[in-house]
Amino acid sequence: MANTQVNPTRMELTRLKKKLSTAMRGHKLLKDKRDELMRQFLDMVRLNKALREKVEAGINAANKNFLLARAATDAQVLDVALMAPKQEVFLEASDRNVMSVEIPVFEYKTRTADLNDIYSYGFAFTSADLDDAVLSLSEVLPDMLKLAEIEKSCQLMASEIEKTRRRVNALEHVMIPELQTNIKYITMKLDENERSTQIRLMKVKDMMLEQAHHYSDRAAQSD
Repeated sequence: MANTQVNPTRMELTRLKKKLSTAMRGHKLLKDKRDELMRQFLDMVRLNKALREKVEAGINAANKNFLLARAATDAQVLDVALMAPKQEVFLEASDRNVMSVEIPVFEYKTRTADLNDIYSYGFAFTSADLDDAVLSLSEVLPDMLKLAEIEKSCQLMASEIEKTRRRVNALEHVMIPELQTNIKYITMKLDENERSTQIRLMKVKDMMLEQAHHYSDRAAQSD
């Protein structure tokens, strides 16, 4: 149903047609954005699943090695060995733009490049299982950081997809149909007014012809 507040004039018709054209272009762009976001989102979900499985497997392996190390080593010795870590990790967080979504990017670096610095203890009084546990955690750390980055990116992209979907639906099911209905209403009103004007002009013409005919008849009778 047409909006009763619409003013049925040619100026309003021109304005609504321009608005409809803009809305349809915006609708196409938003649909393209939604589709591309969905494609990238699904790629990230698949990567997220693979990373989560890898990280969980690495953590499980590290936990098993820690349990074996605790069973083979005195608890006090184990606590002292892990009390003062030798290596340090520095995390830098930035972001990048993906289809108007600012997703995080995590980069890390260690204080030293020596891989042996992950061991903060001597090897004389500790078991090899502890070495394996520390190594497992060191190897899984990059994947853990990447997993955190991907999971946050998935959350942000899912939110943007939902916003874009609502905008597409609003344009497709509300704004564009309303504009089309109003344009049709104004067009019909203008056509109706034009027909009414033509009818009035024809009546005036007939009246003028009739009046002129009567005048000519009276002029002939007077002669």
